Amino acid sequence: MVLYDRFGRPVTNLRISLTQECNYRCFFCHREGQRFPTRNEITPDEIERLVRIASRLGIRKVKLTGGEPTVREDIIEIVRRIKPYVIDLSMTTNGSRLKELAKPLAKAGLDRVNVSLHSLKTEVYKQITGVDGLEDVLEGIEEAVKYLSPVKLNMTVMRGLNDGEIWDMVEFAAKTRTILQLIELEAPREMTEAAFFRKYFYPLKPVEEKLEKLAVETRERQMHRRKKYFIPTDYGTAEVEVVRAMHNTVFCANCTRLRVTSDGKFKTCLLRNDDFIDFLSAMRNGASDEEIVEILKKAVFMREPYWR
Repeated sequence: MVLYDRFGRPVTNLRISLTQECNYRCFFCHREGQRFPTRNEITPDEIERLVRIASRLGIRKVKLTGGEPTVREDIIEIVRRIKPYVIDLSMTTNGSRLKELAKPLAKAGLDRVNVSLHSLKTEVYKQITGVDGLEDVLEGIEEAVKYLSPVKLNMTVMRGLNDGEIWDMVEFAAKTRTILQLIELEAPREMTEAAFFRKYFYPLKPVEEKLEKLAVETRERQMHRRKKYFIPTDYGTAEVEVVRAMHNTVFCANCTRLRVTSDGKFKTCLLRNDDFIDFLSAMRNGASDEEIVEILKKAVFMREPYWR
């Protein structure tokens, strides 16, 4: 059984925010669309139950995120408990704890990892993240490659900060046998005219056109219809994806994701702020699995493409 929304889009994966806490201070962080701080975090029991129920409805892919998921002391337990219900378990992390956690996470059942790496320059990295932690992250990536596959590098490209490092990062991806994801800065419609967004937004369409010319091979992912470009470098072939969400109707039309906030709400879209559907209160008040299924179906029914 697979759930479809009103626009014919299948829902096949959950993106679960485990916490809003983070040991970094990235100035552009959207905290997965969870606008208000909370300490009412979903427990390992509740996460396992949700994933078990969702797996019966064809949702067999889960991405753990935050905040920073590795600041949770029970992160290994969470991974271990939900792995039996999914075919693809991944995590997005700033990489600060990967050096120590890559092996135990893999042993617990994590398949792959996305590491936020917005610059290879110490000072620029510090300016973006608020932390002088580049070396720790680079060592963490080196360790992660040994145990997790693939390791993806998430680079949010920002005008005047790191837009000059794109091709250095392509080479770095080839050298480290990782996959580079170039990501456009995202913002809701009402914020696209804000000074912050106008200052830092760097359109990736011209970059994608250049990648297309350089690529020895191009593939297309089902999710968001993202293109994957295989680029020759001095270190071998680099695999590069472009995540170009802004004003991109194709991106939204092919979204297969349902989000879960750290305080137990379904969220249908990163950029919406009127779409939180509480399931945790029902769980804690003794709701049956069938009742949780109905709440999940309600969330799926509410999904709609943001850019149309």
